[in-house]
Amino acid sequence: MEDQKPGTGDLTADAGAASGDETADAATQDVTEPAIPDESDEEPAETATAPEDGAGEGPVRTGRPAGKRLAAAVAVAALLFVGSAAFAGAAVQPYLADRATAATKIDVARTAANAITTLWTYTPENMSTLADRAAGYLSGDFEAQYRKFVDAIVAPNKQAKVTNNTEVTGAAVESLDGRDAVVIVYTNTSSTGPLTKNIPALKYLSYRLFMKRANGRWLVTRMTTITSLDLTPHV
Repeated sequence: MEDQKPGTGDLTADAGAASGDETADAATQDVTEPAIPDESDEEPAETATAPEDGAGEGPVRTGRPAGKRLAAAVAVAALLFVGSAAFAGAAVQPYLADRATAATKIDVARTAANAITTLWTYTPENMSTLADRAAGYLSGDFEAQYRKFVDAIVAPNKQAKVTNNTEVTGAAVESLDGRDAVVIVYTNTSSTGPLTKNIPALKYLSYRLFMKRANGRWLVTRMTTITSLDLTPHV
């Protein structure tokens, strides 16, 4: 029995088994250790995205180009600006007109008050120049009438040493029409002299002045007395 050798069939079987094991190992290596691609050489494939439900059905809507949207916005803004500017202009115009009218009325009233103060304020020393001082506020026939009146009272008032002082207490524009205006002026007037033992004669006077603008100035063309009250105390 010691001289018996294994048959060739056993060796073949063992070799086949070994060969089968090597084949299995190789197959296992191929499956478990795949080759890693070099990312620096190959670009990743784009991933296909499935279209959303309803995509691709019917015509595709495209938005307005950015340039057209900007142009439309600019046009709307321009229209709004023009509209607001027009509204502001329409609102400001009456305001400016009212301010101009108010300024003119103040000018007329101030001129009328200065005129009355000059016409009826004098002393024995400056009585002779009264007509010339007042001429700057008077016009036309009214200036000539006033000068004639003053010439008539200069001598007696200087002889009696009369001092007349007129204080304007108020002035209001009754009407204003272009270059014509009517102003009412309210005054307190006092007169003193030796003949009255320097006891002042007091009067409350109001006047209506008709005025016209000429050569950049408001001038009195006519004047009437509205109220004349003697307030002198009597003892």
